[in-house]
Amino acid sequence: MARWHVYMIRCGNGALYTGVTTDVDRRFAEHQSSGPRAAKYLKGRGPLHLVLRVDAGDRGTALRLEHRIKRLPKTQKKTLIQHPESLREIVGDISM
Repeated sequence: MARWHVYMIRCGNGALYTGVTTDVDRRFAEHQSSGPRAAKYLKGRGPLHLVLRVDAGDRGTALRLEHRIKRLPKTQKKTLIQHPESLREIVGDISM
């Protein structure tokens, strides 16, 4: 069974994009290429920088974690990027 990950990308304008995938490197390459599989939000917002990747376990956990991260204020997202070990403290307990 594939391991799911939550990742965060910083756009050229400073905006943060959060997503889930089973292969962060492949997904980030798709976003950078601006091809048909890239997120529409990220097209034309380069340069893109992968700033966070978190192993979430299964798909359901990854989606719950993504949802909680997306709801955080930008200041807490920045803290999470700088200190990924503080994940549980920032987003609360999600069984991972």
